Amino acid sequence: MSPFRYTHAIVCRIPDSYKTNAQGISGAIDLAKARKQHETYVAALREIGLDVIELPADENHPDCVFVEDVAVVCNGTALLTKPGHASRKNEVEYMRTILKNELELPVIEISDASATLDGGDVLFTGKEFFVGLSQRTNQAGACALASAFPEFPCTPIKVDNSLHLKTVLSMAGPDVICVGNTPEAKGILKRIEREATFRYQTLTVPDNNAANVVFANGFMLHRSGEEYPESAKIFEEKLSHWTLKPVTFSEMEKADGSLTCCSILIRKTRHLKNIM
Repeated sequence: MSPFRYTHAIVCRIPDSYKTNAQGISGAIDLAKARKQHETYVAALREIGLDVIELPADENHPDCVFVEDVAVVCNGTALLTKPGHASRKNEVEYMRTILKNELELPVIEISDASATLDGGDVLFTGKEFFVGLSQRTNQAGACALASAFPEFPCTPIKVDNSLHLKTVLSMAGPDVICVGNTPEAKGILKRIEREATFRYQTLTVPDNNAANVVFANGFMLHRSGEEYPESAKIFEEKLSHWTLKPVTFSEMEKADGSLTCCSILIRKTRHLKNIM
């Protein structure tokens, strides 16, 4: 089965506190618009065949909508991360309960007290992991991920001038890496190509923010032509063999958010309990 086949997604609703207290805010956030954009995103996940688990907004954690950062799930096993920003560390506590008690997944915890690891720095190609060494993730965090998933090669990649590795690149299909057309993005891609165990095709788009896409179940969620017309045009021309779903995400971008940030994708066969 393709590693990009999934059955479930975990998302989290947006708290009121997101408007003023999320990390890295640039520009005024329209909270109503942010929630509408997020609802459209969640609807798109459902449309591609995913059973979406919506967690309630947590006012104590303004960045809780960015669930990707607090867990990495692969081959039915979940690794709880150790977020690199102090304000996000307690988000892991709630996610532990959801993954272990509600979803009944095996959960691995990071024992190294010095480790930091954000899920936004973890790129899984379907064959191997690349872990960005960034503002939020260190070498010890990369080692913890390698230990959690020993069946896959795991390579640390230095990330310059970007919040996360997946800020500038992501998987746009089996063996296809989508990357932004900036010096920072190209430099990161070169490091990946040098260190990779396998070979990959690349798809370059002019906008770094548009290079972050969600590929699942033969569908691809990407930033809309309304926001990034040139990048959207490339997706339409080069990836027409996938079903494309454009998504507008401006209010998440204002807090350094992107499409992959807002969900944890899982392949699971057993029926899940309802989470209220």
